[in-house]
Amino acid sequence: MDSTQERTFCKWLNTKLEANGYPPMHSLVQDLSDGVRLIQLMEIMGDTSLGRYNKNPRMRVQKAENVNKALEFIRQRGIKLTNIGPEDIIDGNLKLILGMIWTLVLRFTIADISEEGLSAKEGLLLWAQRKTAPYKEVDVQDFSISWSDGLALCALIHCHRPELLDYDKLDKSDRHGNTRLAFQVAADHLDVPQLLEVEDLCDSMRPDERSVMTYIASYFHAFSTMDQAETVSRRVEKFAELMQSVWMSKNDYERRARALLHALSEVQKTWSTSRFTGSYTDAKEQSATFTTYKHTTKRTWVIERQDVTTLLGNIQTKLRTYGLREYIPPLGLALSDLDDAWNDLLQSEAKRSRLINAQIRQIKESLRKEFADLANDFSQHLHTISLELSGVAGPLETQQDQVKEIQTRLPTLSEALTRVAKAEQDCVEANVEENDYTVFTCQDLEFELGLVAQSLTKKISFIDNQIVSRNMTNLTPAQLEQFESTFRYFDRDETNTLSLTETSAALASQGLVYSDEDMTYIYDQLLQDYGAVTFEAFINLLVDITEDQTSPEQLRESFRGIAGDKPFVTELDLRLAQLPVSAVDYLSQVIPSTNNEVGEPEYDYETWLQDVFA
Repeated sequence: MDSTQERTFCKWLNTKLEANGYPPMHSLVQDLSDGVRLIQLMEIMGDTSLGRYNKNPRMRVQKAENVNKALEFIRQRGIKLTNIGPEDIIDGNLKLILGMIWTLVLRFTIADISEEGLSAKEGLLLWAQRKTAPYKEVDVQDFSISWSDGLALCALIHCHRPELLDYDKLDKSDRHGNTRLAFQVAADHLDVPQLLEVEDLCDSMRPDERSVMTYIASYFHAFSTMDQAETVSRRVEKFAELMQSVWMSKNDYERRARALLHALSEVQKTWSTSRFTGSYTDAKEQSATFTTYKHTTKRTWVIERQDVTTLLGNIQTKLRTYGLREYIPPLGLALSDLDDAWNDLLQSEAKRSRLINAQIRQIKESLRKEFADLANDFSQHLHTISLELSGVAGPLETQQDQVKEIQTRLPTLSEALTRVAKAEQDCVEANVEENDYTVFTCQDLEFELGLVAQSLTKKISFIDNQIVSRNMTNLTPAQLEQFESTFRYFDRDETNTLSLTETSAALASQGLVYSDEDMTYIYDQLLQDYGAVTFEAFINLLVDITEDQTSPEQLRESFRGIAGDKPFVTELDLRLAQLPVSAVDYLSQVIPSTNNEVGEPEYDYETWLQDVFA
């Protein structure tokens, strides 16, 4: 057991010496006996100079001075040494020398270990237990047998540096191989010197506790140094991340604040350069656009302004939390600048709203006046025509010309009414519901125009009828009055013409009743002769009917006169008598006939009249 300790402690001391440029020791008994190496070790461990000493002592007294100087330094550092003096080291008392070195190991390697309130041995054991707890094959209970299979060492390495070895692929039964692997990896990658031999752990019934503790302490310090480096790195990394986060937040704030300020400025520029065309449609479109802006764009800006303000507050809070200097936004990007720009926007919005509303009111007023002017002027023209119509006088032909001249103005009035209707529609589209400049509506004027047109038609019909009546010299005034009143009565649609039904009813009122076939024939004949059953056609029809109501004898005399006293009449006789073609055709069909020697039909009117009047 002492040999294991001697070898382990010698290696441990050599790590100190070699790290400071001193040659290694080979034997604790021999190399420590002159006190030189012991002084060198104390200067290294104490990080101080022990002053002058005998570097090449030859006499025992010189050696004793050196050893005594080193032991005195140890005691001054509060390290208690028991039952050991300079002579024990000079004479090579290995047991006492190992005890002294173990005291140094405890003081300079293990004493500063702490884990959850436990220190030294207990703290180191707890640390090892906590690190190896996740590994089911490892059960660290001491610094002896628990380390004899190498798995605990491999677990410590894998726990901290999993990339150095694959714990899951270890052959858990290979005690020597696992221990050898742990020693090699620790030496090559963790700067943990191999203080033990494989046999010290694997082939010993109970591995030396002090040797194992010394070696495991090297792991603790190696990983602690690593943890400290990682802590430093994490601290720097965290600070770098903090500063980068703050930097990104600052950039984000400045970018968004600048963009918001630019957007507020641009919309106000757009409003300032906007012009109205003067139409209600344009004004309403600009009003709708402004309303849409307030419900969409403006609301996104409200949210963005709040977010930007919150972002700046978060930046300042983060800086204060870490004791960093307060962030001052660039010139023009402070919250006060945003507030000023926002207030300018609100004022511009109010101005824009007033301008649009004023434009709409102005357009509505203009539409009212435009409609009123057109409507009042139209009404005046109607009134003028009515006065002219009522003032028509003079001979019938003169009156006829005057009324027809007045009638020629109606198309112009219709066009004017179209303009009135358009103006009224513009008012409707502009929601103009009241108009103090006129009492007329387009419907009123359309009705009055209809009345004027109707009056003109009646006046023309009246004059035309008077001319016809005047020319009817073969009728008495009483007959004319009767016929005229009959025509007016049955001219229900006041077109100064009669339809087939109206003509039949008018004749029936005069005692002249015809079959439907005869009535259709008479009506078609009138249409062919006059184009319509006008007052003139109706009067002439009645005159013809009245004049043609003669006796059979009178008809025979008439036919005899046409035939030149012959008992028959030819088609030529009828045509020479200037009878209408339709009458000639009709008579040639209904009067019985015979052909003469030349094949010409001779119509027996005597026989026909006898048959008709029988």
